[in-house]
Amino acid sequence: METQPAIFWNLPNALTVLRIGAIPVLIALMTVPGRFVSFMAALVFLAAGMTDLLDGFFARRHRLVSRVGKFMDPLADKLLVSAALIMLIPLERIEAWLVFVIIGRELAVTGLRAIAASEGMVMAADRWGKLKTIFQMVALFALILHYPYLSIDFQRLGTVLIWIAAAITVASGTGYFLTFFHPAQSTKSIE
Repeated sequence: METQPAIFWNLPNALTVLRIGAIPVLIALMTVPGRFVSFMAALVFLAAGMTDLLDGFFARRHRLVSRVGKFMDPLADKLLVSAALIMLIPLERIEAWLVFVIIGRELAVTGLRAIAASEGMVMAADRWGKLKTIFQMVALFALILHYPYLSIDFQRLGTVLIWIAAAITVASGTGYFLTFFHPAQSTKSIE
């Protein structure tokens, strides 16, 4: 699909900016203890996560893929996930070292992609990267929600899912590095 020049104000980019704007609201809610506030924070996180699906849908469907969007969309995702992960540490809903592993992988892959881009390579997201994002988002939603609802222990569910997400995160990050250093031996696509 052809990429438009640096067009900023279109619907997909507006949704991405909305996702970034939701981060301070999420952080503020997560500083206040309590069941109701956790529920509201989970709703804000869910709504922000849904904008990620919508901006990609509208960008592809209406041919509004732009360079700005290609840069801003993954940045917004990383900011949202990182903010939620960091805010869960003082709430004692996640281990700090696990947060470091997940955020560290994101930073390492972002840096690797920048190096690849400077050498004329594009490292496209693959199914493992997309699966990682899905598990992270669902796990974080459950961990932010925290309290039991409808006989579901959301803290326990979120803990199991974040461990799965962490395993996929490390595996997919390893895959990116293997692709970069050994492109001929990898199944990942380098365009």
